[in-house]
Amino acid sequence: MAFRLRGAIGGKVAPQHLFVSLGEYARLRLERQDLARKLVRKEIPLAGLRQIDVLTEKTQFGFWRNSSEVADFLRAAIRQGGHPTLNSSSAFNTLLSAFEVERLGEKLPLVSLHYQACFGLAAPSVHPLSMEAAYARVEAIALPLFVDEVCK
Repeated sequence: MAFRLRGAIGGKVAPQHLFVSLGEYARLRLERQDLARKLVRKEIPLAGLRQIDVLTEKTQFGFWRNSSEVADFLRAAIRQGGHPTLNSSSAFNTLLSAFEVERLGEKLPLVSLHYQACFGLAAPSVHPLSMEAAYARVEAIALPLFVDEVCK
């Protein structure tokens, strides 16, 4: 969803890498996970962090739960003039394919609710206790699996 949102907003927040298929995305995530595991076990040198960073950027891994990255993204998007997907559930849901909307059915509202709750993770820079409340909102939503592809 990070790829789709960044692509919809465009400009400086657009993804730096080309969209990949869901299968390729899964392969890149597994490769990143394997490298991270090897780094922790000291099976590869610290220089391996560069490759992990590249894979993190390519997959947008951890984007939604990284409060500083969400804050940077929102600031950049707002500087560009904002976008309806940032504050409208119906606009955010346009990022989904017709098949995904159909698959979600009555759970469709959970998608925008979840990702917009993730936007709240940027708030801790203003008030330290807000981080706990923001994570509680995100964790309270049991988001179903629904994505067909990285981009639609």
